[in-house]
Amino acid sequence: MTPGGYSAEPGGHSIGVLMRRHRRQAQDLRLAIDCMPTTTRQAMLDGINSNRIIVGAYTDRHGGVCPMLAAHRHGGRTALSSFARAWDRYTNAHGRPRPASDRELRTLKAMLQASLYSEDSRSDLTAAVSELKAARERRALDEAAAPRVDTGELDRTPELKKRAGWAWLRVFRRYDAYKAALDQIEAAEREEQRERDARRERELV
Repeated sequence: MTPGGYSAEPGGHSIGVLMRRHRRQAQDLRLAIDCMPTTTRQAMLDGINSNRIIVGAYTDRHGGVCPMLAAHRHGGRTALSSFARAWDRYTNAHGRPRPASDRELRTLKAMLQASLYSEDSRSDLTAAVSELKAARERRALDEAAAPRVDTGELDRTPELKKRAGWAWLRVFRRYDAYKAALDQIEAAEREEQRERDARRERELV
């Protein structure tokens, strides 16, 4: 048994080969999880937190259940054949049921949580960009209906746009999602400025 938990296999596979294989199996498991509906992922996360989870069988004689059955018991009714194959490969199941190890359960929980958070972040990003586009469309309609009147007030956008709290976005669960939304919004503003500059140049010609 190696320090990382990998046992030598018949045939003389090196530790490096075993670790690469395990990484591929983990990647396959994460892909299978990402392909499941959101409700199923949440149901599985709830299920593994409240059931005794096993590998190598659907159920055992001691009340243990596989992650798929745990998800079914919590409302996830989607067929999970691709997940079942990926889970069996990841856990090296050979048809004989055993309790899932702490490491296997921690990995499964982390993958489910990461997948759910990633989807939440994508939803936040999509909503933020949609809100920006809607605001720009409303502003364009307002300007077309009533030309802007110069009130003498100074436009402090260049000065304040990077100051925390000056302008608000929707609440984000993750900083990288917030940063991605902010980047898209700033890119849209730069494009809008280029369009205004181009219109001015055409008017001056």
